[in-house]
Amino acid sequence: YLALSCRVREELGALLVKTYSCDNVEKVFEAWHVPFIIAGGKKLPEKEALTLTFNAIRDGAAGVDMGRNIWQSDRPIEMIQAVRSIVHDRLTVEQSISSFFLNKSIGSNELETLSTR
Repeated sequence: YLALSCRVREELGALLVKTYSCDNVEKVFEAWHVPFIIAGGKKLPEKEALTLTFNAIRDGAAGVDMGRNIWQSDRPIEMIQAVRSIVHDRLTVEQSISSFFLNKSIGSNELETLSTR
């Protein structure tokens, strides 16, 4: 279904497609010639949102579109910096956590348990 809807978008002239991630999403990316942006979806714990970002970029997305996973984070500035580092600098999840959360005196076990508000 996702591949078909992306094909329709491309054929209608879309220059960019925003979609949700799914199993085997890289096959959708490979099949079409427009850049894909993965939607952030529901609010996730910070590490899960960073993992979503990493997986999207690894699988071929041009970027991610996150709203609530940034603005509802307990640390939105560090969160946007971590997302940016994964998308633009190709850091791993652990590298982005080390760079932007752990350097701010946040223990890794605390990052694991950061929850939605």
